[in-house]
Amino acid sequence: MEIQLEQQQETWSETSSTGSRSTRVGFSGPMSGPLVTSNKKSSKKSARFKDQEDEDFVEITLDVRDDTVSVQNIRGGDPETALLASRLEKRPSSLSVRLRQVSQELKRMTSSKKFDRVDRAKSGAARALKGLKFMTKNVGTEGWSQVDKRFDELAVDGKLPKTRFSQCIGMNESKEFAGELFDALSRRRGITSASISKDQLREFWEQITDQSFDSRLQTFFDMVDKNADGRITQEEVQEIIALSASANKLSKIQDRAEEYAALIIEELDPDNVGYIELYNLEMLLLQAPAQSTHITTDSRIMSQMLSQKLVPTKDHNPIKRGFRSLAYFVEDNWKRIWVILLWLSICAALFTWKFIQYKHRAVFDVMGYCVTSAKGAAETLKFNMALILLPVCRNTITWLRSKTKLGMAVPFDDNINFHKVIAFGIAIGVGIHAIAHLTCDFPRLLHATDEEYEPMKPFFGEDRPNNYWWFVKGTEGWTGIAIVVLMAIAYTLAQPWFRRNRLKLPKPLKRLTGFNAFWYSHHLFVIVYGLFIVHGYYLYLSKKWYKKTTWMYLAIPMILYACERLLRAFRSGYKSVKILKVAVYPGNVLALHMSKPQGFKYSSGQYVFVNCPDVSPFQWHPFSITSAPGDDYVSVHIRTLGDWTSQLKAVFAKACQPASGDQSGLLRADMLQGNNIPRMPKLVIDGPYGAPAQDYKNYEVILLVGLGIGATPLISILKDVLNNMKQQKDIEEGMVESGVKNKRKPFATNRAYFYWVTREQGSFEWFKGVMDDVAEYDKDGIIELHNYCTSVYEEGDARSALITMLQSLHHAKSGVDIVSGTRVKTHFARPNWRSVFKHTALKHPGKRVGVFYCGAHTLVGELKRLSLDFSRKTNTKFDFHKENF
Repeated sequence: MEIQLEQQQETWSETSSTGSRSTRVGFSGPMSGPLVTSNKKSSKKSARFKDQEDEDFVEITLDVRDDTVSVQNIRGGDPETALLASRLEKRPSSLSVRLRQVSQELKRMTSSKKFDRVDRAKSGAARALKGLKFMTKNVGTEGWSQVDKRFDELAVDGKLPKTRFSQCIGMNESKEFAGELFDALSRRRGITSASISKDQLREFWEQITDQSFDSRLQTFFDMVDKNADGRITQEEVQEIIALSASANKLSKIQDRAEEYAALIIEELDPDNVGYIELYNLEMLLLQAPAQSTHITTDSRIMSQMLSQKLVPTKDHNPIKRGFRSLAYFVEDNWKRIWVILLWLSICAALFTWKFIQYKHRAVFDVMGYCVTSAKGAAETLKFNMALILLPVCRNTITWLRSKTKLGMAVPFDDNINFHKVIAFGIAIGVGIHAIAHLTCDFPRLLHATDEEYEPMKPFFGEDRPNNYWWFVKGTEGWTGIAIVVLMAIAYTLAQPWFRRNRLKLPKPLKRLTGFNAFWYSHHLFVIVYGLFIVHGYYLYLSKKWYKKTTWMYLAIPMILYACERLLRAFRSGYKSVKILKVAVYPGNVLALHMSKPQGFKYSSGQYVFVNCPDVSPFQWHPFSITSAPGDDYVSVHIRTLGDWTSQLKAVFAKACQPASGDQSGLLRADMLQGNNIPRMPKLVIDGPYGAPAQDYKNYEVILLVGLGIGATPLISILKDVLNNMKQQKDIEEGMVESGVKNKRKPFATNRAYFYWVTREQGSFEWFKGVMDDVAEYDKDGIIELHNYCTSVYEEGDARSALITMLQSLHHAKSGVDIVSGTRVKTHFARPNWRSVFKHTALKHPGKRVGVFYCGAHTLVGELKRLSLDFSRKTNTKFDFHKENF
């Protein structure tokens, strides 16, 4: 092997030819210690190492300055070559000596194996170039001008204190990490003060925004190497792990920092010298598998994804653009549209009928259009008061959606939304009716002349009313006012601001809001309906019984609803369940495993109502079932967000004990283990009831998206798909009788994608067993699991770089993810939902994909929009479903 030196800028020698002696001395020791800035000349050298037999070159480009030498690029070779070349920067000798040493080492390497032509830009280091960024899209995007401005605002006597450094550079959420970064940058420059000037801040800023990977690696190394001796000990690794875990809110990693530090030292220090150096840290980056939060696909699919263009077509003609938007809207919402139009048409027809009827009566001459408007509104009220009960007849709706084909034309998923729309219609009807009577009809009658009052005697009596109080104290008056007051209370407390405690109210008023207030106020409907029937019977202007039609409207819906409640009460009487297991998990989640009542059949995605008499004998709350139909138990996971759930958790926690080492959760009680456990509270369930997620069996491909505790119905679906896979395998192997095989209902789903996004590390304990079961059994990759922890900074951020490296190392050694504690590797930050839909569309062309979402409303708009967008612009159709409670 020969060495060819190609000088690119000037002839280089160890002493300058100008006569002034250079301070050029090989950098002594590891790359740490004070950084001396200099304006001295520099040159770039290219050292080409040539294999005589194969005519292959390894070209190393160096940046040579008066006091430093750094590797700029490597062409040819492999990652080991890159590590070898990095020694040019670290050995305390002249450049020629270093080149000779590297040449000998390369000759030794090539004697045992051939070099592959690998550009560093395409190696593992190139992947690492995307990492260790101290300034990301969320931090430092403003540029120096904004930092300069904030310095002027935060500086004290012209100096920026260390305590305000994080705020100045835009790293507000990671003050501890920013503090360590400040210390590392200060040590590098020999700064001992706890404050810096603007010029020093500018130097700091230029270094942490430097796009050079070597510079970022050195900065990170300096953060770990706190004593600046160029060596990192296990204690220093432990400190930086704890710091990174704290910055990313990973408490469990923080607790096990010592264990993970030992793992890193064991990997990078095989000779047991007791420390690691910069090149060891770089080796960890080079050898770490490509960890990405993006979708992993083969090259063909990836190329399709990159070439696919989903840019909306711009139409400059506003008429065409509007028509296309209208066509899309009708296509996406035709079920809702025809139901709403039918409802509005019936309301309009009833209003018009009564309006015209009273316009031709004698009362119109006295009260005018006020009475016609009041009576028209009253007729719509009768209809809507009857109709509003139907969307909450859950047993009926569950039967209709499960046993009939009406779901093809009726949007059963929107039953609660339709209930709210009808409530709004009732509010409008009550307003028109009450205002017309109280402010117009009654005053007109009081001020009518004797001649005008004459036709009114059959309705109001021979003696005309002498004051306003006459109308109010009558049965028609006080019942109407009571109805308005009770409806106003129920309608107000049902609004999200009160029901979800979004308003900041004084403590005395705070108790009058929340779910309990909503639940109890809504049950005023029993009184309201009684008053409504009485009010509709004692009418001023209708005396014949067959013209008093209120009871006619209400009879059938009230009987149906009463049967629903009786069925519910009857079922709850014998569906008192036995508690099999209780677990309290991080994130205020209570898991209850109950015995399955006899004859209790359900589908994954459905939910049950739960009642605990020890908390409240009257309140029933809905919770998604997390067990699968094939399990011999029924389970629910309940997050404590309100008064009732908090009391429920407290009641069951009394019967629990701290979890043992091999158990998940904080507190547990397992009745099957025969432990001496206190008496469990009584629990009653009612259901199951239908939900949008139960339609998953209609799709070959399903995309499940859960936010936090919203993953509960989707976990049941995953377990059902997994159980179906096991059953199908048993059938293929002949372990199940043919009779059983014929009885099995068709199961269309053969591919499932599950995306679970949560902000807390402890959340992964909720369904740890399910995750491990899928990872262990699903050898064919039918179920694809993607867990995302949003408390961890995105890939490429220096604050999560060590967590990423540690995750890859630990998973490679033990097969367990350090974040979730499962066999499923956790992604960081939030998913790119557009890429998720691209991946699904390209993997399943021509298919209809069921998208099922459960979680906070914040993501509904984006997922729905993407479902519509990809359905229109690809041949893969996405049907979006979301949960409603």
